[in-house]
Amino acid sequence: MKSSLLRGLVLGLLLISMMAGCAPAAVPSITVESAWGRPSMDMPTAGGIFLIIKNSGSATDNLVSGSSPACGSIELHETVMKSDGTMGMNLMDKPIEVPASGQVELKSGGLHIMCIMKKDDQFKPGATIDLTLVFEKSGSITIPVEVRME
Repeated sequence: MKSSLLRGLVLGLLLISMMAGCAPAAVPSITVESAWGRPSMDMPTAGGIFLIIKNSGSATDNLVSGSSPACGSIELHETVMKSDGTMGMNLMDKPIEVPASGQVELKSGGLHIMCIMKKDDQFKPGATIDLTLVFEKSGSITIPVEVRME
């Protein structure tokens, strides 16, 4: 009797410890909102894309790249103050981090996406283009981007 009770207790504890090891891993849950773009006033072959990336998941994710049929290439940029007091843009040398249970806003004057060698017949006010964002953990997400002048 005692040995079967002991055996049952040991098996129960073993089962509980195995189930604890099967807890779900932390994962991101990415959504993209308020995406829009505009042709650049300063660079006729480029345009800016702005949006909000939300992560309702329990793990950080990173925006690493993107693509669009309306652009020759996509680059992640940040607006910076240069040493001479003027504003400029830098190509990001690292991914854009989207924190767990947080968000990041890509906006004019801050972090943003550049459409380089834009195709004028597609990246023009009134058009909607497809933009594919590539995340380190979440993979590719394709969204519509309204192009407008603002």
